[in-house]
Amino acid sequence: MNQDAALALDLPRGGLYAVADGMGGHAAGELAANLALDALSQHYLETRSSPPIRLAEAVQAANLAVLRHAVGEYVGMGTTLLAALVDRGAVTVAHVGDSRAYLLRGGELYRLTEDHSWVAEQVRLGHMTEQEARDHQWRSVVSNALGGEERVRLELFAFPVQPGDRLLLCSDGLSGVVLDRQLLELLARPLEPEDTARTLVNAANDAGGPDNITAVVVDVHRNQRLPAYPLPQRMEDGPTYVDVLLSAQRGNSLITYLLLMIAYFTLLGVMLVPEHRVLLGLTGTTLLVIVLIGQRIWTAKRTGTVLNRPTASLKRPDVPAVAAGPGHRTPDSRT
Repeated sequence: MNQDAALALDLPRGGLYAVADGMGGHAAGELAANLALDALSQHYLETRSSPPIRLAEAVQAANLAVLRHAVGEYVGMGTTLLAALVDRGAVTVAHVGDSRAYLLRGGELYRLTEDHSWVAEQVRLGHMTEQEARDHQWRSVVSNALGGEERVRLELFAFPVQPGDRLLLCSDGLSGVVLDRQLLELLARPLEPEDTARTLVNAANDAGGPDNITAVVVDVHRNQRLPAYPLPQRMEDGPTYVDVLLSAQRGNSLITYLLLMIAYFTLLGVMLVPEHRVLLGLTGTTLLVIVLIGQRIWTAKRTGTVLNRPTASLKRPDVPAVAAGPGHRTPDSRT
């Protein structure tokens, strides 16, 4: 049985892509992974709030779906969940567990997510090296997963994308046996996403493939403007309870309210004081432009908090390949 599952859902302005790696035994793990992706896609499609809020709420719905089915023979089941929402010129990532997201840009590979696992925490604390983590007997022990408690803890962040970007979402069946340098070389080949995903799975199998392997490859072809909503910022404290994230994201909507208020009072002033409509119109328009430009500059500066030092590079051989922590689906997509 394959305890991994994958999702590739086309949307009017992009798509929703995800991988889930179930745990709790073969049958329970497969059920948990599929329950999570079914609930994720259904909830996202049925709600109409801001896309980052919808995504976080969909992850919570997936968490509850797994938790409520974890009874009887399925007690203790859970799953990782990694989702990427492509919306116009931005990608929002929701992350629970040790599945990984990578970005290939300009010949450099960036690891977008940090594993929620015991060995990853030891590496971050300096108690273990990457190589030791890869070989450790507890490398598959996750510290965060769907189905563990009523409120899910997740990381939620977004960043702008550009033409030529290639995203990889994968389970640890791939990242646990294929080093980042080899991932870079395989992702950089001029192949279609489906063929690239198949090549990655084959590479994992050739390296021993001790676990289920799932890879989703997404190509960005068009240059599109950023969405109107504020992009969520990565929390420095790691995975955060969903209600805290939602409160922070709804707080970001104040920028939207500010824009609406400026537009409203500008129109009101033009109607009430028509003799000054030109001045009022110019003032209101200037304020709108200033707020929008400020938002774009702030978003552009924040990209660096997501795209730090690449883990592998075709440009600079001196950049070390960072080892990842540790049968098959290979969905592909392009946008």
